[in-house]
Amino acid sequence: MPDGGSEAGTLTDRTKVAVFISGSGTNMGALLYASHHASCPYEVVIVLSNDPQAAGLKLAEAEGIATFALPHKGMERAAHDAAMETEVNAAGAEYIALAGYMRILSDEFVSRWEGRMLNIHPSLLPKYKGLHTHKRALDAGDSHGGVSVHLVTAELDAGQVLGQTKVAILPQDTPDTLSSRVLLAEHQLYPQVLADYVSRGSNPEFLLEQIRSRAMQLPEVEERPSHGAPGWRTGGKSGRYFAYFSDQHHGEDAIALLVKTSGTDEQTSLIESDPETFYSPAFYGASGWVGIVLNRRELDWQQVDHWLQRSWQMVAPKRLTTLLDAAAEF
Repeated sequence: MPDGGSEAGTLTDRTKVAVFISGSGTNMGALLYASHHASCPYEVVIVLSNDPQAAGLKLAEAEGIATFALPHKGMERAAHDAAMETEVNAAGAEYIALAGYMRILSDEFVSRWEGRMLNIHPSLLPKYKGLHTHKRALDAGDSHGGVSVHLVTAELDAGQVLGQTKVAILPQDTPDTLSSRVLLAEHQLYPQVLADYVSRGSNPEFLLEQIRSRAMQLPEVEERPSHGAPGWRTGGKSGRYFAYFSDQHHGEDAIALLVKTSGTDEQTSLIESDPETFYSPAFYGASGWVGIVLNRRELDWQQVDHWLQRSWQMVAPKRLTTLLDAAAEF
């Protein structure tokens, strides 16, 4: 059975991150120094800038990190983004962290890195998107400024907020004095949020919520624990289970989704064809259930959705499956 964490390509491998900067790179430095801790789930593999004179490049070079710089002046935005992306891919980076990168990225680039690119912004988003955030907070009479880490989308500073830290505004604050304290908060927040985000695939709470939201979208489903594990079944007195969530349950190593197959022959075939994905779960395996390992880097959520729906169809009332079968014909 796959252990969900001992083989190459699993989530014990440190996630490779590229960092984009335009200036001093203090947030890049915070990310880099945090990555030196043995427990950090990511490593910075390259630092890139649109300014060859950016001071942060020298810091990265001193720490033995690869760097790349390309001035954007005179280049079309998409061409500059493509050149930067070529270096990111060559370094094997799986995520991008923007750390004071003062250039708007093309929609095409952002789309390609959707869900894999983070940014840090010196305000409590959704307040004060864009520039001059500290002055705007002071002018508004706010009690706190702060910092947010968010996913990057085509709309400026509008992606999902992953973490925030408030910073109290003092009576005599200026934009500069407030900025200096917010910067301290930035250096604390960004490494932690990045670490949490890249390691969410091994976080049982995150994985459970993903499975729960998908299972509950199916018709007439209720969640009910079974044998100490979260489970989902069709509703009513005659409801039957079609899925369980296993967080190393019964002494197993994997975090997994358990679903029904047509029987032990199909179960065996699946395991033999892809033993890194499928396994025979303790307690359930003898009756043809199969485990799908969730805490692996190559996890395909479309595959998870497919097996959830198929397993549900195997136990759902015919009046429900008939409607789905009819819809699938169109």
